[in-house]
Amino acid sequence: MTPTEKMPGVYNEVKLSDIIQRAVQLKASDIHITAGARPALRVDGKIVQLMEYPILTPDMTQKIAYSVMSERHRKTLEERNQVDFSFGVKDIGRFRANVFFQRGSIAAVLRRLPHKIMDIKELGLTEKVLDLCNKSMGLVLVTGPTGSGKTSTLAALINYINQNFPHHIITVEDPIEYVFQHGKSIVNQRELGEDVLNFADALKAALREDPDVILVGEMRDLETIEIAIRAAETGHLVFGTLHTNTAISTITRIIDVFPPEQQEQIRIQLSFVLQGVISQRLIPKIGGGKVLAYELMIPNTAIRNLVRENKLQQVYSIMQSGQAQTGMQTMNQSIYGLYRAGLISIEDAFKYSPDTKELERMLGKA
Repeated sequence: MTPTEKMPGVYNEVKLSDIIQRAVQLKASDIHITAGARPALRVDGKIVQLMEYPILTPDMTQKIAYSVMSERHRKTLEERNQVDFSFGVKDIGRFRANVFFQRGSIAAVLRRLPHKIMDIKELGLTEKVLDLCNKSMGLVLVTGPTGSGKTSTLAALINYINQNFPHHIITVEDPIEYVFQHGKSIVNQRELGEDVLNFADALKAALREDPDVILVGEMRDLETIEIAIRAAETGHLVFGTLHTNTAISTITRIIDVFPPEQQEQIRIQLSFVLQGVISQRLIPKIGGGKVLAYELMIPNTAIRNLVRENKLQQVYSIMQSGQAQTGMQTMNQSIYGLYRAGLISIEDAFKYSPDTKELERMLGKA
């Protein structure tokens, strides 16, 4: 049965629990609820309306959304016209939700989170990425657009530390997506709006809470970035995310957040504390599903000097060479490898490539 085929019978009452079950059956990544359309799922990157359901009215969308919202979530929605939160479903897993107003009615998008925290190998990352977890201090960044798997990668890294090192881990998230069980480490997870007001306040407090490892769910403003760099300088291993597409643009974004008179000092600080940047994308896989393509930059002496000297345009060539020793790779090299392995189509290889001319040259040499 295809996703758009009508199932026997039609649901008269629309229950979110039934839609979630259908999402699990079809291996959907997201659930969409909006007035004027049937409940819809994102399956293999495409929106599919569930034809066994009626077209939703504003009253129906409100009832569906409110069924998983606390009183505080409802109040925030009324005050700000949108709210982020997460919730768990027994025997299925957790969902990240964004509920918002559109044309005066309530709509919602629910992102399904895997029930199990996957490890690095399951995600498609190399063992070199795990080396970042062995650092005693510094800044590790996982970047990429929305829906690129950043949260899953960070969860895998944090869980590896949790299972292998006797540390104190503090996470600051908006919202909490993966729930960690204490392993060799103690893990305290703080959620914006629930446990703390904002990232900056949580980071300031974290420095007084005896952490070894700090996870910042999103480095979204100057104050948060500044405190994260300071924490990395003062003996903590800090993980964070940014919505940037390459390792070089990540460094540029961080520096550009600061006023011009501070940028030279930030370049110097960043050149010392940065331990690695993982920039990733999820690409449709031949036969269904998605596969991870990623760029990995691990700063060596040459890269650190280039950051200090503001010669970032030269970093890319260093990432392309000496990879057997460093484990670094560019996004095009990752995409090329996936195509050669028969995992992605030539069309998608070019669609997701940051430099199609370079990819064309690589394919031509092959």
